[in-house]
Amino acid sequence: MSEQDTQQDSPSGKDPLVIFTPSGKRGRFPAGTPVLQAARSLGVDLDSVCGGRGICSKCQITPSYGDFSKHGVTVHPDALSDWNKVEQRYEDKRGLKPGRRLGCQAQVLRDVVIDVPPESQVHKQVIRKRADTREIIMDAATRLYFVEVEEPDMHEPTGDFERLAKALESQWGLTGVTAELSLMARLQPVLRKGGWKVSVAVHHDHTGAAPKVIEIWPGLHEGGLYGLAIDLGSTTIAAHLTDLEDGTVKAASGVMNPQIRFGEDLMSRVSYVMMNPGGDKEMTQAVREALSVLASELAEEAGIDPSLIVEAVVVCNPVMHHLFLGIDPVELGQAPFALATSSSLSLPTAELDLTTINPRARAYILPCIAGHVGADAAAVALSEAPEQSDDLVLIIDVGTNAEILLGDRTRVLACSSPTGPAFEGAQISSGQRAAPGAIERVEINPETKEPRFRIIGCELWSDEAGFDAEAAASGITGICGSGIIEAVAEMRMAGILDGSGLIGSAEQVGTPRCIAEGRTHAYVLHDGSAEGGPLVTVTQGDIRAIQLAKSALYAGARLLMDERGVDKVDRIVLAGAFGAHISTKHAMVLGMIPDAPLDKVTSAGNAAGTGARIALCNIGARRTIEANVRKITKVETAIAPAFQAHFVAANALPHATDPFPELGKVVTLPKVSFNAGGEGGGRDRRRRRRG
Repeated sequence: MSEQDTQQDSPSGKDPLVIFTPSGKRGRFPAGTPVLQAARSLGVDLDSVCGGRGICSKCQITPSYGDFSKHGVTVHPDALSDWNKVEQRYEDKRGLKPGRRLGCQAQVLRDVVIDVPPESQVHKQVIRKRADTREIIMDAATRLYFVEVEEPDMHEPTGDFERLAKALESQWGLTGVTAELSLMARLQPVLRKGGWKVSVAVHHDHTGAAPKVIEIWPGLHEGGLYGLAIDLGSTTIAAHLTDLEDGTVKAASGVMNPQIRFGEDLMSRVSYVMMNPGGDKEMTQAVREALSVLASELAEEAGIDPSLIVEAVVVCNPVMHHLFLGIDPVELGQAPFALATSSSLSLPTAELDLTTINPRARAYILPCIAGHVGADAAAVALSEAPEQSDDLVLIIDVGTNAEILLGDRTRVLACSSPTGPAFEGAQISSGQRAAPGAIERVEINPETKEPRFRIIGCELWSDEAGFDAEAAASGITGICGSGIIEAVAEMRMAGILDGSGLIGSAEQVGTPRCIAEGRTHAYVLHDGSAEGGPLVTVTQGDIRAIQLAKSALYAGARLLMDERGVDKVDRIVLAGAFGAHISTKHAMVLGMIPDAPLDKVTSAGNAAGTGARIALCNIGARRTIEANVRKITKVETAIAPAFQAHFVAANALPHATDPFPELGKVVTLPKVSFNAGGEGGGRDRRRRRRG
């Protein structure tokens, strides 16, 4: 239901349309319907403890205004009822974030797009981007120095900072150090409090620019220095609070990217900017605020003073890169996809409005590879080092926009492929983000066609004793990205789905779980409707969404292989939060990736985040990736004639023409066809297959 209109007592279809993000669920409701009521009717994950009486404030929502071409609506300022006394009372007592409304008080009057922020969701988002354990040679750009400074002398009239700089040069060999005005304002009281013995944090720019004093403490500072490695994705933002002395991750967390309410995919966000003057500034502010809040939460989780966070490294795709930096991304939405800058950037975090960390902290943003291949792909290249590989390796960072690298010691190629949000659980009828209660693993018995599954937050399978009791806390709420991949692949292996992606009828397949849905069919994974829960199905529309996403992924990989003149690769590395949680066998059954021995397909976890940590912890790594990026050959999928041919052939499961011999060694796919008049159709074919 997430991408389909649901008519709510409105035969004429003229009632206001309410669209919820990030779920994508939508429906029409009579004017005057409270947003909370609409959300509950559609099964949107919006919290409320007080039952809509305006007491608990759990149901906070953010309405969005302007033109939304993706949704086909224009949201006017009077789309919701006026601010009322209940909301004002809460604002006076506790305060609401700018733009927020209470879902139980705000009533729908016209078409509207409503964002449900993470803190208002019952099932809080589980961000799976975690820092991999990785050996990194520590050589951080910002380091701590303890110095003894000469006291002022009337006979040698020099300033306190000049004597601090002299001490750093004589005791540590640091020449030409500088400092911002805000540091100068702290300098004199700290020097005197420390008895002219102080600790200073000094940032060294990898380009050889003058060192800069970031912070100063009286005496010996033993509180440590910390940095943030940030993977700023289209859908999720992940950050790792890292100790700059030993590289250990002190806290790791993430949030949904708040820009998702302006569009789930990158081009939708570019379109929003084109159609809404100032839209880019809205998105810049939204993501910067989210990062500031995330940084503060990480510091609190780690039990450190946020002022000890003195550095940040950010990796992101080109559109996110521009929006984060406050650069209009419109040029990236049309050929020749020109970046405002592709070089790395080193700048004060204050310029990026990261207000919850040290006010003099420094940010480093990795270079972009091309107009559609960003700093996140550069971070993956830094983490996985394809240029040092003796064999030909294909690296795929799976996400809303997939980055793909192919290379070895002789040459490295790169491209991006617009897979869309289906792999994240969006555009799927029962889809949701990865949160407790979401189905994440699926198996289907090929004989009985009966499924078993696991949900996030429960270690038991659905057919194991104790599952119902353990799952009761979250319930079974929907299916996330890894779950839909396994479900579709299992349906193909069980003969419920044919090679063209068509779901068979109950008669053709031999199970009542295949139910009619208009002119097509759907497969029931879980029916909780009797207990007031959801009916979780895989529909024909879901299959199509997965086919489109996986075809784009496969076509991008094949395009790079064509450029190298090869039909196979030696090994495949799946990266990204999603890539770390999918089964390689299921991915190959779907044809998401080229055929290869399964033992040669591995997961690198969040390689982009790992690359960010490497750049945070090792200043030399910044010079390395900047040099390597200049050597990478960029392939533009948007204008490559062969991309469309590869895309169409990849629509089949696993592929229309590629034989997949390695997959055939471990999986035998049923030769079924559910097209009308198709070979072996109907009940007789089912008997032969079972026999």
